[in-house]
Amino acid sequence: MRLGSEWVMPLVFPVISELLIFLALVILGLIILFLIKAVIQLVIPTVAAVVVWYLTHSLIYAGIAFLMVAVLQIALKRK
Repeated sequence: MRLGSEWVMPLVFPVISELLIFLALVILGLIILFLIKAVIQLVIPTVAAVVVWYLTHSLIYAGIAFLMVAVLQIALKRK
């Protein structure tokens, strides 16, 4: 039984690699959750823009409606 580096290193690297994989998956999961939250928050402004575009057939008015609803949603959420 030798207690040299050939016995210690194989035991250390799997633990470190599993920890790194776990941390990478946690970070990836958090990023995905934040992206889903951002997409969900854009649903209401998108609906408003589609309604305005359907009524006016103007992309400029639809864009303005999208921006106004998004800004109002952020401003009213902060209070």
